[in-house]
Amino acid sequence: MNRKIRMGMVGGSKDAFIGEVHRMAANLDGEIELVCGAFSSSAEKSKKTGEQLYLDQDRVYGSYEEMITAEAALPEDVRMDFVAIVTPNHVHHDPAALALKHGFHVMIDKPLAFTLEEAKDLQQLVEKSGLLFGVTHTYTGYPMVKQARHMISNGDIGKVRKVYVEYPQGWLTFPQEKSGNKQAEWRTDPARSGKSGCMGDIGTHAENMVEFMTGLQITRLCAQLNIVVPGRPIDDDGAVLLEFDNGATGVLTASQIAAGEENDLKIRVYGEKGGIEWSHYDPNTLLLKWQGKPMQTLRTGGDRDLAPVAMKNLRLPAGHPEGYLEAFANLYKNFAHQIKARMTDTAPDPDLLDVPTVTDGVRGMNFIEKVVESSEKGAVWVNFD
Repeated sequence: MNRKIRMGMVGGSKDAFIGEVHRMAANLDGEIELVCGAFSSSAEKSKKTGEQLYLDQDRVYGSYEEMITAEAALPEDVRMDFVAIVTPNHVHHDPAALALKHGFHVMIDKPLAFTLEEAKDLQQLVEKSGLLFGVTHTYTGYPMVKQARHMISNGDIGKVRKVYVEYPQGWLTFPQEKSGNKQAEWRTDPARSGKSGCMGDIGTHAENMVEFMTGLQITRLCAQLNIVVPGRPIDDDGAVLLEFDNGATGVLTASQIAAGEENDLKIRVYGEKGGIEWSHYDPNTLLLKWQGKPMQTLRTGGDRDLAPVAMKNLRLPAGHPEGYLEAFANLYKNFAHQIKARMTDTAPDPDLLDVPTVTDGVRGMNFIEKVVESSEKGAVWVNFD
């Protein structure tokens, strides 16, 4: 197959943050090309974005409905192969559902949907269609996160006993939503973000990281959500106690009012033999802490002796840091690999199949539902399922 995978995009106008990140990530490895888009609910803004991206104006659309139906009517050797959906949460379900119904694979920003019911509907559509569906839990794309996952699965630290995961941010320490910050406006608006703010936005990253890295699943949780900034209608801080299906326990904290913090998603996993620690502040490093032995430090690099799943998601020799965009790009690269395998009727590389799926997205939405339920009931334990 001697061509790139063709991508369409819903949302992501030039004045939006995450759309440009998706485009850079998809373009990084030269496997994907953007061929069409409905970049805004404003047809004029969509057209202007398309011009700035040098797209054929016939394939810049005024709405996602127009784009998906028009692309489906194009010849197979012209139309998009998949669509990336990078809209606010309340505009996730409908374009994703329409794309699936018209036979297109989907890559979507997290959280999966606006409600758990919408998420389950998408899961049913994916199962019915057999199409690929990825969720951009970006941090799973880091090579050292994949290395940690491999080592835990391999039993290197023994049976997992304890997990600590935290995601502190400080950007909502003040009421940014009242000063014209568009990102803050929709993320703190329950009508657009959903029933949880902080836990829905970054708590879901922490939840996904725990389950991805450890291979465990949450079975029960007890949560306290807080509104710290006066007048804010939705949580900006919270903490959750966790129980897992192997009997381990954990603590998850997420905050957007941790003044001075940036985006330091951090996880520590402790087993019977030792512990593993990874931090987004230093994503190319993995700490191995052994009981009774010196701590080890693993570093990324294409010339290092790491697990194949980590090596296949590296691009540079040791000493050349790879960061957020490269991790994001790994999701798109591996998603493109899976699409190509289907198109050519070949077996995909098993090390490139760990892009978060619709099932992971549903678990993320269930996490939101349960932390809100637990908090509203007075921080009581609730079953995850």
